[in-house]
Amino acid sequence: MASKNDRPIVAELGRPETPDETAARKAETSRLHRANQTTLNLVAALVVCLGVVLLIVLVVVRPDPEPREPIDYTAIAQQAQPGIGEPLIRPALPDGWSANSAKIQTTSGVTSWYIGLITPSTQFIGVRQGIDANPTWLANQLEFSQVSGAIAIDGVTWQLYDNRDRDDTGNLAYVMTAEHGDSTIVLFGTAPDSEFETLATSVSAELTKR
Repeated sequence: MASKNDRPIVAELGRPETPDETAARKAETSRLHRANQTTLNLVAALVVCLGVVLLIVLVVVRPDPEPREPIDYTAIAQQAQPGIGEPLIRPALPDGWSANSAKIQTTSGVTSWYIGLITPSTQFIGVRQGIDANPTWLANQLEFSQVSGAIAIDGVTWQLYDNRDRDDTGNLAYVMTAEHGDSTIVLFGTAPDSEFETLATSVSAELTKR
């Protein structure tokens, strides 16, 4: 057994600690050690779990989603036509063009036929045909666009709106509009001039053959 003189001096008391104080000190030291060990174990387990999750994310091969089937806008136009007084345009386009949307819409009392097209350069052109459209409807389609020129294609005059030098134009980077009979046509999107002209040529051919 340790003698009184062998016991540590408690600074606060200026005397050797009693057996009870020694036991209490050792118990507290053991408790703190166990607590620290438990915390370290938890941190180590968390790190291991995160590593396993990261490995799964990096290693597991996830299949690519199936490509979305192109929309058959010609068939949709045929289905919608009986309720529309004006012939709906169905542009005949070469290989490399596809549609991702086609629908009838009504905005501010004006019924319109919409086709969303993906061009061969993977750019977008929207086609909107307003039936008996008024100037307000057309102004809403154009938003901030200002006329920059005009071009005649197969007897149809198209107004041009080139917004490419503006910021934040969205899908109105380039716009072409034409009026024929009771239809107001708006072509808008991000494609180059050549693809716009390909589409406008097909639309013009449809308009003039009526």
